Amino acid sequence: MAVDKELLEILVCPSCHGEIEYRQDEEVIVCTKCGLRYPVRDDIPVMLIEEAEKPTA
Repeated sequence: MAVDKELLEILVCPSCHGEIEYRQDEEVIVCTKCGLRYPVRDDIPVMLIEEAEKPTA
């Protein structure tokens, strides 16, 4: 099972309010604006800034 499509339509990055991209194979949600990577655990997005990985250069 994957993250609900309706949920993905309303989610934005909590840090910069940018649009997000769900990468199901990596189990991560990536902000297309600032690049923060939010984990997806048990098909639940963890959209907490302190849980996000910073983008690599």
